[in-house]
Amino acid sequence: MSVSQSFLDQIALSWDEYELIVERLGREPNELELGMFGALWSEHCGYKNSGPLLRILPSEGPFVLTRRGAENAGAVDIGDGLCVVMKIESHNHPSAIEPYQGAATGIGGIVRDVFAMGARPIALLDSLRFGPLNEQRNRYLFEGVVAGIAGYGNCLGIPTVGGEVYFERAYSQNPLINVMCVGVVLKEQLASARATGAGNPLMLVGADTGRDGLHGASGLASRTDPHARYDELRPAVQIGDPFLEKLLMEACLDLAHNHAEWIVGIQDLGAAGLTASSLESAARGGSGLEIDVAKVPRREEGMTPYEVMIAESQERMLIIVRKGHEDDVKALFDRWELRSTIIGVVTDDGLARIREGEREVARLPVGMLTEAPQYSRQGVPPAELAELQAFELDSLPDETEPGSALLRLLSRPTVAGKQWVYRQYDHHVLTNTADGPGGDAAVMRIRGTKKGIALCTDGNGRYCYLDPYAGGAIAVAEAARNVVCVGAQPVAITDCLNFGDPNRPEVYYQMEQVIGGMAAACAKLGVPVISGNVSLYNETGGEAVYPSPVIGMLGLLEDVSRRCPMAFAEEGQEVFLLGGGLEGDASALAGSEYLKEAHGLVAGRPSIDPDLEVRVQRAALEAIGEGLATACHDCSEGGLAVALAEMCIGGLGLDASGIKTGGRVDAALFGERQSRIVMAVAPEAGERLAEVAAAHDVPIAHIGRVAGQRLVLGSYVDLPVAELAVAYGGGVERALGT
Repeated sequence: MSVSQSFLDQIALSWDEYELIVERLGREPNELELGMFGALWSEHCGYKNSGPLLRILPSEGPFVLTRRGAENAGAVDIGDGLCVVMKIESHNHPSAIEPYQGAATGIGGIVRDVFAMGARPIALLDSLRFGPLNEQRNRYLFEGVVAGIAGYGNCLGIPTVGGEVYFERAYSQNPLINVMCVGVVLKEQLASARATGAGNPLMLVGADTGRDGLHGASGLASRTDPHARYDELRPAVQIGDPFLEKLLMEACLDLAHNHAEWIVGIQDLGAAGLTASSLESAARGGSGLEIDVAKVPRREEGMTPYEVMIAESQERMLIIVRKGHEDDVKALFDRWELRSTIIGVVTDDGLARIREGEREVARLPVGMLTEAPQYSRQGVPPAELAELQAFELDSLPDETEPGSALLRLLSRPTVAGKQWVYRQYDHHVLTNTADGPGGDAAVMRIRGTKKGIALCTDGNGRYCYLDPYAGGAIAVAEAARNVVCVGAQPVAITDCLNFGDPNRPEVYYQMEQVIGGMAAACAKLGVPVISGNVSLYNETGGEAVYPSPVIGMLGLLEDVSRRCPMAFAEEGQEVFLLGGGLEGDASALAGSEYLKEAHGLVAGRPSIDPDLEVRVQRAALEAIGEGLATACHDCSEGGLAVALAEMCIGGLGLDASGIKTGGRVDAALFGERQSRIVMAVAPEAGERLAEVAAAHDVPIAHIGRVAGQRLVLGSYVDLPVAELAVAYGGGVERALGT
């Protein structure tokens, strides 16, 4: 084959990589073979630039049941013979091209990752980033993505229970669409994605194969600026059918739970289609395989072996059947009205042989295909970073009308309530949802037990832009803090890491620093990363998105009935701030929502004290565990004043008329200093809370008392809760013009 630069560009391989393939093979690959290399050596599948960095993330712990990357998702033991399976992934570039289908098929893919392990999906979460809503294209992307998530998830009957949405110019034209799925399964029913046992048949189940999704992994997920290449890349966006996926999910769970002896493994078809699903399963099992593409059911005429092997048509699963049970498995899928076809067989020679009838069209070593080259690069800080970090925040004028500033902050789409989003989601279907969207973390009941799990997604790209290391650590810390605020012990993380082009030294610097900060925070908090995804080349017009790690956090409650709410609900309760007081240090304004709103600036250097963070979380958990807390909420975007307003909006007002700030008013009320939790307790419990805080060496400050229907903060803010609710509740709608 005489390879062209245009073909290598199409499959996202460099000339050096092509020459490496020729060297390893001892010959030139044909077009199909090269396409398979392009798919499996893509960043999406091969983690060429991120793999060496990801190895520093802690992945082991007392509850962890899977080795990271060895299965479709990660699993942790939660006791009572049960385990939780979870995974988060991105569908950024497809959603930038076609927002509805891009987001919908992102949901479909992540759900298949979870039920492929035998776990019933019980919850979906999302983490979304868009450009400002005053631009029509960003509104179109936002509305389409939310509709796609709602349309697919609602049809599957899986509740979407939590998430977050940010709006920043850095995400214009290149939105970030990260979706997370969580499932539950008996430990003994946990399924694997390994292909083992020579002679065991490979069965393809579900949708027929079409040309949709060609070069999804190597084209959309591994190349820059999808907006500039809209017409070229639109065919790479997959088309979803949630009703077919629902049948596929129920059939696979039936097979895994009731007839596990009939099968060896289950693998979903996602990125890189049949190529990735079959080869990765064989690699996990240390085996080989033989596939006849002529047997693959198709919905389009004239498809070539290349198209069949690379296409990413949705709603398909690969079943490794135990020899002798072919008819049993087919009969089960027939009952579920699903097409199933044996397309190949497991072999023991470590080779992938692809045939079209009697003609062999590819022959490659499995290990060579699934072991992509790994690159370690030299990162260089972005040119503007030192100047941004050195900005004199104290030089800015202090806030003279903090009440008006609070209302403006509450109205900003990033801070405002996301009811417009989650009203479109069914978040109570299956009746496991104890607390849905709108709080620090969603809480799900675990049926048959007293247990509950807390789930959230978190990550602030602005912090990571200003200090990638601290930003990575803050993402982990805030996610853990959010599950702690409902009373859950942080247990495990699934992460989705979104960056620009790793070949650019400044982007690689952001990657290594963010992951370093995450690793340090995970180790300090004792929370392993059990699964995840990396999305690179998120750029438009040569400008990368903010470095955006998204943390999907799992917390465990031994008794779901003892979860802690967020809203002030009882008159006379005393309100305290764990982790600090009302110090008005200008450094707290670094990267804050207030700094952007009031001064149009993204500047300063965010920071976190990991040891204080650990102590604050432990103190909060102890207080909630003792039943002291009647309400709890962390301080994040918008600072203390926004946190208190959010607690009022869901319930009663707060009389904190006696407080006085030290230093700057804006920094005290709206600064985003980390490791702070607001907690309300009964009047007689205040002394005990102080003892708990002291035992953990945690600063504690008395804020005020729950009372009435106004938020009063010293001489700075005096506003009706109803006015706060209007500002907060309609921020997204006003930005959309609805």
